[in-house]
Amino acid sequence: MTQITGVIVGHGQLAAALVGAVEQIAGADSGLLAISNTDCDRGTLEEKILAAITPGPALVFIDMPSGSCLFAAMRQMQEIPGVRVVTGVNLAMLLEFVFHRDGDVDTVAAHIADVGARAVAAR
Repeated sequence: MTQITGVIVGHGQLAAALVGAVEQIAGADSGLLAISNTDCDRGTLEEKILAAITPGPALVFIDMPSGSCLFAAMRQMQEIPGVRVVTGVNLAMLLEFVFHRDGDVDTVAAHIADVGARAVAAR
């Protein structure tokens, strides 16, 4: 079975910092790629995302539930089978992804989104 590739898309250096943190905790073979929107118009950002998810399957993690990164991902990704988008990326969901990236992309995306949501709490 092919492992799902994880593509983190974020503002500034956030995506690279998240990949670095995951690899520090879990090891270098995380299956994650970082894409920054720095100095990108929407077309350039779309091209970077498309190159990263090819050939798939892929899960695209977006830093915010709105904005340029999400718009670039959603414009063409909705048409591509085997690719799903999860917004509100956090370290907990990425660590879960690294150890559970085998399987159906829809099932993995739902599980990862659930883990990420449960990681957010007020104490």
